Amino acid sequence: MSSEAAPAVGPAAAARDAGHDEVAVVGGGLAGCLLACFLARRGLRVTVYERRPDPRATGAERGRSINLALSERGLDALRRIGLDSAVLADALPMRGRMIHPVAGHPSFQPYSAAGDRAINSISRGALNNALLDAAQAAPGVRLRFGHRLTGLDPTTGQLCHDTPDGPVRTTAEVVLGADGAGSAVRAALRDRGVLEERVDYLDYGYKELTIPAQAGKFALDPGALHIWPRGTSMMIALPNPDRSFTCTLFWPTAGPGSFAALDTPDAVARHFRAHYPDVPALAPTLTEDYRDNPVGQLGTVRASRWQAGGRVGLLGDAAHAIVPFYGQGANCAFEDVVELDRCLTDSGGRWDEALRLFEPRRRANTEAIAQMALANFVEMRDKVSSPAFQLSHRLEHALERALPGRYVSRYELVSFSTTPYAQVQRRVTRQHQAVAGAAAVLLTGLLIGLAAIYGSRRGVVSGKRERPRHPGDRA
Repeated sequence: MSSEAAPAVGPAAAARDAGHDEVAVVGGGLAGCLLACFLARRGLRVTVYERRPDPRATGAERGRSINLALSERGLDALRRIGLDSAVLADALPMRGRMIHPVAGHPSFQPYSAAGDRAINSISRGALNNALLDAAQAAPGVRLRFGHRLTGLDPTTGQLCHDTPDGPVRTTAEVVLGADGAGSAVRAALRDRGVLEERVDYLDYGYKELTIPAQAGKFALDPGALHIWPRGTSMMIALPNPDRSFTCTLFWPTAGPGSFAALDTPDAVARHFRAHYPDVPALAPTLTEDYRDNPVGQLGTVRASRWQAGGRVGLLGDAAHAIVPFYGQGANCAFEDVVELDRCLTDSGGRWDEALRLFEPRRRANTEAIAQMALANFVEMRDKVSSPAFQLSHRLEHALERALPGRYVSRYELVSFSTTPYAQVQRRVTRQHQAVAGAAAVLLTGLLIGLAAIYGSRRGVVSGKRERPRHPGDRA
């Protein structure tokens, strides 16, 4: 496999043709690199086109990493290409949430009933680099950096790219868009009337901060995902191997306490002292990070179709980007790769049939996790600090211990299994209905019992108070 920047071809040569690919993967991020590895196992010749320079040489984009919470769905995909152990070597297990109130001590909420299961904190950049290395080592895979897709003809498979050396034109038998939420492949299909897209943005953005190591040690417990829930906003922090924490603010974009409102170092410092009082002492570059790091957008992407003519397909965020509040964006995209590989097997390697199978098999599941991710945002920023939520959390774990395998929480099904997301939604609904029904029966029985006891005691008391009347008694 070869790794190159843009090939040294002039505009004239590019205008004629710069090559022919069996499979072109647009996007050299997490999903694109994993996809290339899976396709290489099938003996296919794959070229990965990435708009950025090689991130292994230039580093990750400042302030846009959002550490990943790698869980079982992602690990299952990595396991299939023998990459799980290498990736986990750079990950830190988090066995629950550490809730930081405005006043008082933090409290820990385990993810699993036994407290032994963990999601894994890993840098997006580190994972991307590991997958790039794996793709580069795979036979038949080529990486092309500095290639920004500017045109795509879905009927011929012709792609046009802007490169540092001028425009380049290539063709491919199959084009797969794994180029993220702002997918150029999806945009090209939309512009040709092949599909419609809808992007539902939240009135929230995100910005990253850093809590560095203190005297070579973690400043916070590295075995937890830290959350500062504040009702309409929150901050989270995930641990890194260098003993720092990557913090992410999820705040409104406008209004009081928003990114727009806090536009001076003094305003930022005052806000943190009031609402995140334990953070300033841990983050010496707080105001500088806030000033220098960009505000990212948060939204859900939906496309009316994920393939065109059995020749062009979309997967991962390019097809169905979600908000990051369940930690499932990359895990879901990795599941897409596994499912597309399964579709190729079921179709006997026919791409037209595989792409047509892929969408109906995945769409309900990706819609389910999109809904659950939005709901989890409300839980994380608002409910986790509520005594009522904490009680329900403990009761749910008690049910899991009492009914092992029969009652499983939504979080465990999403993060610690490969149960399809849509099945998770249906199962959790049935479980909640069963618990509500059982509670109603118990409550009814309790009320009947109390009524019977009350009636019995009333009768006894009434009997003690009455005495037989004698003829001489006055009325």
